[in-house]
Amino acid sequence: MISDQSWADAQLLWGYHQMHHEPRPCSVAIGLGSHDLGVADATVDLYKRGMMPLIVFTGATSPTTRERMPRGEAVHYRERALELGVPSSAVLIETEARNTGENIKFSKALLEESGAHISSVLLVSKPYEERRAYATACKLWPKVEFVSASTPMTFDNYIESIGNARLVVDMLVGALQRLLLYPDQGYMIRQAVPDSVADAYARLRRAGFTSRLAVSDV
Repeated sequence: MISDQSWADAQLLWGYHQMHHEPRPCSVAIGLGSHDLGVADATVDLYKRGMMPLIVFTGATSPTTRERMPRGEAVHYRERALELGVPSSAVLIETEARNTGENIKFSKALLEESGAHISSVLLVSKPYEERRAYATACKLWPKVEFVSASTPMTFDNYIESIGNARLVVDMLVGALQRLLLYPDQGYMIRQAVPDSVADAYARLRRAGFTSRLAVSDV
C-alpha cells in the first residue's frame, strides 16, 4: 500500500517533471526511445497537427525493452508511426543510443549528416521524463531551442497504463535524483527545484521508493 502522504508527494513530483510547454511548429521532432509506445503515438499526433516536417526516433534496446521491442526501440517506434500513416520519407531512425545523452548526441549527428537545418526541436518523451530530457538536450545542443512534449495524461491514468503504482513512484524519484546529480557531472543543465518538491522527494526516499536510484547516490 502507498500512504496518502506518499501519494501526494508522488503527484507533486509528477507535475514538476513535466515542462508544461505549449507545442509549436519546430524543425524536427525527436522521439526518445523507451518501453512506452505512447511516445511514438504522441510524436505522430504532433506530426499530423503540422508541428514538424521530420521525425527522428532514437533508441537501441535496454533490459526493460529487449523482450517487448527486440528490433530496437527506434525501429518499433518507426513501425508504429508508419502504421498510423506517417510517410516513411518523414521518419529517420537512430538505433544505437542507450541513454538520454546518447539519444540527443546521436540524433544531432544523424540530422547533421542528413543536411537538415535545425533551429528548434520538439522533444517527445514519457511524461515524467520531460524535464530530464530537456535539461540534457539544452546541455548537449545549446544552440537549438527545445520544446518538450508527451502524451497528455494524468498521474492516475499513467499508473493505470503501467499497471504498477510503486514502480511509477520509484521512477519519479529516480528521475528527480538525476536532475540533482547530473548537472555537477556535466550531463545536463541545472533546473531549479522548489523546496516543496525537494521535501516530497526526500520523504519518498525515506519511505523506500528507491529501486530506480542511481548507484552513485544510493
